[in-house]
Amino acid sequence: MRPAAETKDFRRDLVSLLPKLRRFALTLTRNANDADDLVQVVCERAIARSHLWHGEGRLESWVYAMTRNLWVDEVRKRKVRAGGAAVDIFDQSELRVEAVAEKAVYANQLQKMILSMPEGLASVFLLINVEGHSYRETADILGVPIGTVMSRLSTARLRLAAMLSENTERRA
Repeated sequence: MRPAAETKDFRRDLVSLLPKLRRFALTLTRNANDADDLVQVVCERAIARSHLWHGEGRLESWVYAMTRNLWVDEVRKRKVRAGGAAVDIFDQSELRVEAVAEKAVYANQLQKMILSMPEGLASVFLLINVEGHSYRETADILGVPIGTVMSRLSTARLRLAAMLSENTERRA
């Protein structure tokens, strides 16, 4: 049994990861409601299994791997169940918030560009370029070889550069 102070620290650290965890969940689910549901299930599971966390490595890597595994399980369940249709993230009106600041508009456009990439590319790009994970950590989180991470990251960067270039040309 964990001491109360360690449990409190674990929960505090988990709460601090929520924004990052939600962004990662969005790259997997492509749907705001599914992402929120996934984050909730992951947090419940992480708290219930906190005794398995020994403080080795990064907590977020452990939680991200749990998120990915739970989403893979959910996708498998949906394939078995009938009528498990998902709503595309771009159809979610709550994500279309009018931003006054140009930075916020650009960030929103960039997020949409990242999320428009296939799941594997978006997740790798987010974990490495946004969250700062190493290639090895990303490979462990996603359960793929490090070479696959490097390949996906390269492809994601090229796609994003092309989308940004296309977006700039449209403005001109």
